[in-house]
Amino acid sequence: MTKRYSFVSPLGGPDYEWSADHTYVKVSAHDSDGQFTLMEDNLKSTFALGLHRHDRHAETFYILDGSLDFHVDGDWITAKPGSCLHIPPGVPHACVLSAAHTSARMLMIFQPAGFDLYLAELAGMDADDLNDPQKMADLALKYDIINLGDVPPRNQAS
Repeated sequence: MTKRYSFVSPLGGPDYEWSADHTYVKVSAHDSDGQFTLMEDNLKSTFALGLHRHDRHAETFYILDGSLDFHVDGDWITAKPGSCLHIPPGVPHACVLSAAHTSARMLMIFQPAGFDLYLAELAGMDADDLNDPQKMADLALKYDIINLGDVPPRNQAS
């Protein structure tokens, strides 16, 4: 009999180690029948997520440890532990660690699911693929990632 639930232990689930973060998929697209993906992201000192938007999915971030500065729809927001930020489709956003922090940890919800599938495809690419701008652009569009540029300059996080 197939289980009607999923359970993931600490540091469990499909994980993706990148130079700037280490992500664990806690609820996959498969687990939720495509409704949402839940991930734990452990951010390293080099983490910076450039300005982008999603036209078909929303993102929710819940900060567990550390502090992050989000640029959302032109505003800078500092998110400390316990903060929750929901970004609906179509809203440009970027994110970096706050100046005083060298790491952070957050939960991320993607609705509908799919970001976990993007990471799985990225992890399966070789160096040539990862350095091919057209392949990377096509993959981003496939998963509703519209890159808009680097992290915008910030005068002051509020």
